[in-house]
Amino acid sequence: MAYITRELERKFLKMNGFFKAVLVTGARQVGKTTMLKHLAEGTNRTYVSLDNAMARDLAKSDPILFFQTYKPPILIDEVQKAPELFEQIKIICDETDEKGLIWLTGSQQYGMMKKVSETLAGRIGILELYSLSQREKNGLVFDEELDFSLATLQARQQRVPKNDITKVFEHIWEGGMPQVWGVDEELRGEYFNSYVDTYLMRDVSEAGGITDTVRFRKFLLGCAALVSEQVNYATLAKSADISQPTAKEWLRILEGLHIVYLLEPYSNNALKRLTKTPKLYFCDTGLCAYLSMWLTPDVLRQGAASGHFYENYVVIELVKNYAYARSKSNLTYYRDSNAKEIDVFVEENNTVHPLEIKKSANPDKREVKKYSVLDKAELNRGSGGIVCMCEEPIPIDDKNCFIPSNLI
Repeated sequence: MAYITRELERKFLKMNGFFKAVLVTGARQVGKTTMLKHLAEGTNRTYVSLDNAMARDLAKSDPILFFQTYKPPILIDEVQKAPELFEQIKIICDETDEKGLIWLTGSQQYGMMKKVSETLAGRIGILELYSLSQREKNGLVFDEELDFSLATLQARQQRVPKNDITKVFEHIWEGGMPQVWGVDEELRGEYFNSYVDTYLMRDVSEAGGITDTVRFRKFLLGCAALVSEQVNYATLAKSADISQPTAKEWLRILEGLHIVYLLEPYSNNALKRLTKTPKLYFCDTGLCAYLSMWLTPDVLRQGAASGHFYENYVVIELVKNYAYARSKSNLTYYRDSNAKEIDVFVEENNTVHPLEIKKSANPDKREVKKYSVLDKAELNRGSGGIVCMCEEPIPIDDKNCFIPSNLI
């Protein structure tokens, strides 16, 4: 299979020229190692994986000897398996001015991140890789930063074929795991089955000591049933026959392993009575479709959950876009006590871009009237609109457009 260019490469190379160590985090099998090995081609960078028991034992028992054996410049895979290395990495970084000496990948987020930030503050750049975006599958890199303005959307429209619901749901159903791209239904089913049984079950027992695989599988199915909805710990607990505190902890572990993404609610002192509950999305829509037993893209597209899956797809494409973009943005959603909801707020430079997500090709343009809550709170409102299945960007008013979902 030919190498698929990843959008994160640009940012990684920039960080590599600035920091002495760079860590790429992300779920298992999203392509972290493939990307770094590709970028290391033609150089003399040592590669070592801590999935290898002998290398791992050496790293844990004698970090100094480990680095004498595997000399920098080095790429260390699954570094979370030997946190004992971080102190030694710090020493190596402090003894040299050379940039980009140590490349790391890791997939268990929170335990490792705490250790990294305590030990390597200021010495390490941390990036996150997600499974393939729709843009990456199409071999596209947009030149224009996404600001939701009509001009930017029209420039992007020149580069892509028209939005097509069949293709969109094929992407949603297949997901972005590089190994299942283009394989048939049977192989895809087997892939996700072994992904859950081997990687996920092993990682949750390592990350959180969870050994009850039957209940944990039920919990995963419960999460898939709540996709694009507010997290409801009572429902999740009931689905797996566990307590609510356990459900909370298990969800935190899934978030740490980059299996689910929690979209936090917007909070602002000027806007009272806002919800405090996050919304639940899957980082890979293919895994969610597999867990929900949608056996073909057509069945998913015509099924009762298609709107929820479409929303999940748009939110995660936005997450990926901003993870790889030049400028940082904060993604939240808005919901007040009157249940008035706006699907996504993209905040950058003190400007809020409000977005609604609709699976329709011709949604009701009155949806944008809700955005007036931003004016009441005296927030700076940027371009926004309704992300939908329309074929090309169409203005609604001076601030908002109908935005084809394949342009984000």
